[in-house]
Amino acid sequence: MIKACIFDLDGVIVDTAKYHFIAWKRLAAEFGYELTEAQNEKLKGVSRMGSLELLLEWAGVKKTEEEKFEMTERKNIWYRALIKEMDSSEILEGVMPFLENLKENKISFALGSASKNSNTILEQVGLSDCFEAVVDGNKTTRSKPDPQTFELGAEALHLKSEECIVFEDSQKGIEAALRGGFYAVGIGEEEVLSKAHLVIPNFIGLTFENIVEKLS
Repeated sequence: MIKACIFDLDGVIVDTAKYHFIAWKRLAAEFGYELTEAQNEKLKGVSRMGSLELLLEWAGVKKTEEEKFEMTERKNIWYRALIKEMDSSEILEGVMPFLENLKENKISFALGSASKNSNTILEQVGLSDCFEAVVDGNKTTRSKPDPQTFELGAEALHLKSEECIVFEDSQKGIEAALRGGFYAVGIGEEEVLSKAHLVIPNFIGLTFENIVEKLS
């Protein structure tokens, strides 16, 4: 029996991918590389340092560990400046009615995100007190596709993985959910998230009952 939902943040609750793209593109430009939107898609769900490693690999650039740390810090400063301008209008369409539906049905829900800026974003968009538990990059030691983020989310809700649905927009996030034994629902395009148990374009017009019915 499904008793809870665990949501990724970026691309599921709010669209911060565009801000990550701006910041990573700016960083890449510093060493003469132009990051594409297609490559940015591959950074979804990846930790900050993991994203930088991919970027450097694509660009064929070598950096010391100290330089890498400084670069990720600089990128994060730019990103945080951008998200400080966010407000509730940036919550993705259909999300609030879906969360209200969960509350009405007494279904628990938590946030499971790789982002270390989750609390800042939630505060900016007015969702700080919405989730029963928030597991982010500050609380994990292993990044997706390792299932740790979602496992900690289920643990915080006092539930087993098979009792929870994970909502994710990245391939790595879907893989993490599957590895952890969760139901995996992809938010986005079928061809990108084909390994998920179910793929939906967004939450518009959907209820918890709709999702469970589609999964059964």
